[in-house]
Parts: sequence; structure tokens; C-alpha cells
Amino acid sequence: MADAPKPPTLEDMQHWTWVMGRAQQMLLESNVPSAPAALPVIPGLTDPATLKRAESFWSDSLDLWQRFLDPAKASDHVESPEHARDKRFKDAAWRENPLFDWIRQSYFLISDHMMQGIDALDGVDERQKEQMRFAARGFLEAMSPSNFPATNPVVLERTIETGGENLLKGLQNMLADIAKGQLTHTDPNAFELGRNLAMTPGKVLHRTDLYELIQYSPTTENVLAVPLVIFPPWINRFYILDLTPEKSFIRWAVDQGITVFMVSWKSADAGLKHVVWDDYIAAQIEAIDTVRDALQVEAVHTIGYCVAGTTLAATLAVLAARDQADKVKSATFFTAQVDFRQAGELLNFIDDEQLETIAKLSPDGFLDGRYMALTFNLLRGRDLIWNYVTNNYLLGQDYAPFDLLHWNGDTTNLPAKWHLAYLTDLYRDNLLVKPGALSAGGTPIDLTRVKTPSYIQAGREDHIAPVESVWEIMRQFSGPMTFVLAGSGHIAGVVNPPAQGKYQYWRNSNPVESLAEFVAGATETKGSWWPDWIGWLRERDDETVPATGARHPGEGSLKAIEDAPGSYVKTR
Repeated sequence: MADAPKPPTLEDMQHWTWVMGRAQQMLLESNVPSAPAALPVIPGLTDPATLKRAESFWSDSLDLWQRFLDPAKASDHVESPEHARDKRFKDAAWRENPLFDWIRQSYFLISDHMMQGIDALDGVDERQKEQMRFAARGFLEAMSPSNFPATNPVVLERTIETGGENLLKGLQNMLADIAKGQLTHTDPNAFELGRNLAMTPGKVLHRTDLYELIQYSPTTENVLAVPLVIFPPWINRFYILDLTPEKSFIRWAVDQGITVFMVSWKSADAGLKHVVWDDYIAAQIEAIDTVRDALQVEAVHTIGYCVAGTTLAATLAVLAARDQADKVKSATFFTAQVDFRQAGELLNFIDDEQLETIAKLSPDGFLDGRYMALTFNLLRGRDLIWNYVTNNYLLGQDYAPFDLLHWNGDTTNLPAKWHLAYLTDLYRDNLLVKPGALSAGGTPIDLTRVKTPSYIQAGREDHIAPVESVWEIMRQFSGPMTFVLAGSGHIAGVVNPPAQGKYQYWRNSNPVESLAEFVAGATETKGSWWPDWIGWLRERDDETVPATGARHPGEGSLKAIEDAPGSYVKTR
């Protein structure tokens, strides 16, 4: 560790005390708030409120200097809880070394005042203000002293200990990431599909240009008569629901006696440049019909995760309009949205200029999945970008194996035409909740016609599909609905096996009109919501049949094409 600076002498203390006192006196004598009377008032620059904030910033800065020079004054300072638990500065050196403590607190001071200045702006609509907050947060996260060798005591100590080897190894890591055009989060050699990820036994039984349909092998003597078809997001690989065996939702569902089918979307290439909204809805209907025919059942249970949940809602509306709603016994929505007015920070990426940029990035008819990965990483830049810059580029640490981050970096290309339409029609123009504004296969979409029993799950800390946005499904559908609020966010709130005993969920059995009413009267249950969901599913239909014949993949009318997890999930 670099030596701490020498403590100031008595003469130094006297000098700096005089400087601080004189500065405070100058601020008081300046009477800053009255100065604008002789100046043109420019909002955000010379208006009284802005000048008052500037005075407050300088006053807080002087207080910080005094704490740096006078340990007695520093001991009286109470740090905000948010600053105290900031993981970027968890090492004791950030507090025990006066210089680095001053650097840390200076950063917090500047950050707080910058964000307060944005909040206080007048004459700016809330949408623009939120975009400014998002941009400011990104800038401040990038400029954190933890991201630079000279201002990070941990990096300085490591550099001295290793003779600079950490920086050389970090440079190697950085150059490798630049070459592949993507930030590495985990050991790239730690996981392999079929070896220690996506291991649930099954077969691919059906394949189109857009998707593969996988059926999983039963593990119980009897299974629910109504099978389950899962639609994962096409912007990610399906195995988020089939990670390591102890985390796999698919394996757990099979062990509960459910015949599970999974749609595995193909990563787009130039051959899918024609794909649009209609094609994904048609694919969902085709998958439902394929399973119904294969098992000779009248209806299926369905799950739609994130954007596939949005499409599932539209699919249900199309089936209702065609008088075919009885094909789906129930619908479960994992963190899905249909009304995008409160769609969270992703709205910061939806304006005409950015949509034009996305179009330019897709000259061959598909969007490289690395751009989407960067977008989602930017939403949590502190954790998913700068944390790895510090650990892997500056400290030269080895990448730790982490199945979830392996999946997060396993990008999927998107059909450009459909992706742009999705951002424009849904995120920007919010057309899905306007009856008849959108259609699929010539059928107008009206969500209010959906009467399918629905289980709607949201994550309390979800930053991609905020709970307020997910709740809006409750305002659109007409059938019986059950809302469940799970602890954690967009991924951990969904992938939460009961055996881990993590988090909690909330249910409210009383009729409520708003999310606030739901929360006020909700009952908390510790642990995973998965058992609650399987109970709800059995309430819809608890009939069972022997797990024989077509209930084993490849032994019915649909013959096995290859083993799960199939080929499409491996296509890069």
C-alpha cells in the first residue's frame, strides 16, 4: 500500500483554517442570490436557484476540506447509507487512508450535486429529465476514482505487490475483449451447453426456420394431462430457464410431473431479415397446435418470459378474435409488459435518432446481439461494466465461473425489421394497448378480449420490466388473473429454485384496483414463488395421465430430430 500522506503540522493547520474561514466569509459577503438582478437570468446558469446550489456546492466542498485537515471534525461526519454501502469503495483503504478517503468523498460530493442539479431543473419535461439523469449516471459511473489506477488504492497496492504484472494481465484481458467486441464477465471455458448447462434430457421434435421445439423426458410415473409450452425471449438463449441442474426451472417443472415443451429461437442471420411481428405470433400458435396434435390434447398451459410474454399476450388476443381461445388453458407471464408507458430505463434508448442508428447497424437485415448486450449492460453499468474494468483490467484478476453471466454474454442476433418495429410500435408509440392499432396475420389485436386465466409475475427490483409496468397487464385482460410480486429483479426474481431458500414473494387475495392497493394488503412468503405457481397450475386442471407413449419425446407422432438442447441454441 502506498504510504499515507504526512499529517499536517500545526502551522499547516493554522494556514488552512485561515483559508477555509476566509472562503466562508467571502461566500457570506457575496450575497450571491441577489446578484442576478443586474444580470440576464439564464435558467440553469444564472437564475437564483442555480446560484444557490452553486453556493451550497462550494460550502460542502469547504466542509470536506476541513474534514480532511481536521480529524476531529471528520469523526463528526455521518455518511449517507447509500455511500457507506457502495461496493466500489468497500476496501478499508478507501477510508483509512486520508487521501483516498478525500478522493472518495469528493467523488460523492460532485455526484450528488450533479444529480440534484438535474432534479431541480425547471422547464424540462420529465422524459427529458430522466434521459439527463441516465446520461449523468453513466458519466459519473465512468469517472469513478475506482476505475483509474492512480486513484484506486487497491490497484496501487496490487501493482506494487506484483511489480506491474496485474496491469499487463489486465491489458491482455482488455485487448482480448476488444478483439471480440464484447466485455467478458466470466471464465469463457467454464461452461458448455449439454455438459454443465442446458442438461435436462429431451429431444428436438420440430424445427422451422425460426425455432426448434424441444420436449423434455418425464421423471414421474404420471404427469399432468395438460402439457406446458414455454416461450423464452428471442433476444436471449432459452437456457436461462435451464442453467446448472440445481437452478433449472425446466428440470424442476419436469420433476413436478409436467410435460414440458420449450421453444428455442434461432439467432437471426440474413435469411431472417423478412421476419416481423406476425411471424413470432404465428410461430407461437404453430407451437401450441403442434403440441396439441402430438399429445392429442385440447389445450396447453403456456409461459411467456419478457418480450415473449408480450407476444404471448398478443397471441392470446389473436386466438380470442378467431374464437380459438380454448387452445390455451392458462398463461403465465414472467416479467412481461404490454403497456410501455412506464417501461423503465430502456425508454432512454427510444428516440428517432437512436432508432436511426440501430437501422444503420443492421445493413444485412439483422442486428448483432453484441449491441443489445451492451445496451443491457449500460442499464447496470456500475455492476456489469465498471466492476469488470476494475477487477479484470486494472487488478488483472482471473475470471470467476458464473453460469448466469455466461448466459448473459451468450448474445443472440435479432431480425432488424422486427426489432425496429418492436421498439417503435410498442416502446415508443405504445400501440399494443390500443385496440385494433396492431394486427397479426390480418387479425386485429385487442387485449381486452383475453379471458385466459393468467398468472402474472413481476420482480420488485426489476429494472428492465418495472413492476409498475408489468402490473398494467391487470388493467388489460378480462379473465381471472393472479398477480405475484417476487423479490429481486428481472433474472434472479424468476430463476429462484425453492431449494435455495432465497428471497420472498407477495400475494394479495383481495380484489384491488391498483398496485399500491396490492402492496398495502399483500402477504409475504419467504422463499421461491415456484411452489405457489405449481399450485395455481394444478387448480386450473389437476387431471393426470401415465407418462407413456407420446409423453416420452420421440415415441409419438413427432420423431426425434436430435437431443436437447438442439442446434439453434448453439448457433453463433
